Order: sequence, then C-alpha cells, then structure tokens
Amino acid sequence: MRIDMLVARTASRLQEAGSPTPRLDAEVLAMHVLQVDRAWLYTWGDRLWETWQRARFEALVAARCQGKPVAYLTGEREFWGLALETSPCTLIPRPDTETLVEAALTSTQAESGELLDLGTGTGAIALAFACERPQWRVTGVDVSAEAIALAKRNAVRHNLEARFLVSDWFAAVDGQRFDLIVSNPPYIDAEDPHLVRGDVRHEPRSALVAADQGLSDIRHIVRDARSHLREGGWLMIEHGYGQAEVVRGILNEHGYYQVISISDLGGNDRVSVGCTEARNVEA
Repeated sequence: MRIDMLVARTASRLQEAGSPTPRLDAEVLAMHVLQVDRAWLYTWGDRLWETWQRARFEALVAARCQGKPVAYLTGEREFWGLALETSPCTLIPRPDTETLVEAALTSTQAESGELLDLGTGTGAIALAFACERPQWRVTGVDVSAEAIALAKRNAVRHNLEARFLVSDWFAAVDGQRFDLIVSNPPYIDAEDPHLVRGDVRHEPRSALVAADQGLSDIRHIVRDARSHLREGGWLMIEHGYGQAEVVRGILNEHGYYQVISISDLGGNDRVSVGCTEARNVEA
C-alpha cells in the first residue's frame, strides 16, 4: 500500500479511537518508522511501505489506539526547538510550558546568573533556557534518578551545559542561592477527572498529582524558595489554568513582590511569578 493512503486510513482509525489529533499522530508515527521528515512524507507519499515498516507502523498505531502517548511510542518530543528523549518515567513536555521559558527569558537580561529548575523531568525547561542563555549556570533537580539520567542524556544530545542532580526539591542545593528559580510541579487535584483521560493516564502520577487540591508542592516551593533566591531573584511556577488567583495569593503571603500571572497561547493564566524585591517584569 502507498504511504499516503495508509497514513490517511490511519488518521480515520485514530479519530474513531478518540485521539484529539489523529492526522498529526498518524504522520508523526509514520515519520518515526520511516525515519523521514514531514517534507519527505508529503513529497514521496506515493511510495510503498516495506513489509517490516508497515508491521512496525501498525503496531505503534494499535498502541496509540489504546491511548498510549505518541511521545512514549516514538521516545521523543520537541520542546523549544529541541528534540528531547522522552520516557514514561517523566512528564511529556508540552507547548504550554514554553510560557514558563518565555517568562524566564524576559526576566533575565543579565549576561550571566544562576537558574534552578525544580522537578526538571526531561530537562526541557532547563535546557531550553541554557540554549538561550549559554553564559548562565543552569541546574535541574528531580527526585527521580531515572529522570535525571534522561535529562543528562538530553543535555549531551544537544551539547548544552547544565548540571542535573537527584534531589527532593531543594535538598541537594541546600545553602545555595539562585537568581531565578522555575518549576512545573505537580499541581493536579487527585480527584480531577482529567486524570483518567488522554495522555496523562500513562504519565507518572507522582509528577502530576499533589495534595491540598493540587497546591501542596506549590506551597512548599514558594515557602522554601525565599531562602534560595538572591535579592532581586525571581520565582516562576507553572500551574493549572484555574489556580492563578490562589497561587498569586500564596506568593503574596510569603512576601514576594511584583506578583503577576502570565497567560499561555490559549489565553489561560499558566505561570505565576514573584520577585524578592520590588521591580517590574513584562507580562
């Protein structure tokens, strides 16, 4: 069968299976199996599948129909223009989190400084920042040793300078101070119905769910970050679209200045920030 015909048929199959992005999923899986880019797929779609290629493709499609995330099937997801290795031991990097990277870059005009990424996972945030601010010292921490090993591989893959440490939040950086602390922590309520839908069903629950209606880890980070930030340093936290007001309240309670929330591309408040001194940041 022709490549383009099977891709089109697969898109219909994935749509019936409930994929929110059936055509994209079919194309990404085809490109992964064929080891080609989208331009090749569109240009040479009239070519035929080899038997082993089609068998591999069909196996991946079957797994996707069962709900397994494409990023886990291909072992890769692009974030900030970086192709990052992915694994079921970490969250899948998502476009919404690029809002956090943009906020971090906006707040840091100095040529050098130190950034700490809490709960780094694949290393996506830390490596995106390191890519844009090569003179900064970037540190990423995660409680999962598997995640740290993965982040290190991603750093090597893109020849980016960053250190990654196994740490329960601030434990491994006790006594150190940073100019910028960023985090995409667990922030979903354990009773949230979204946990049984879509890709999150297959992602590590420990990286998704927090107690206190999803706020316990955010409270912990906001409280302890004060002793790890230099004067004039920023704390930036990604959170759920309905949590902005309460997260701003937590930041204000702990004495942060210039507390604001920043919207993602969908217009939802996605990141809330605070500074250790009164100065402005562009939203």
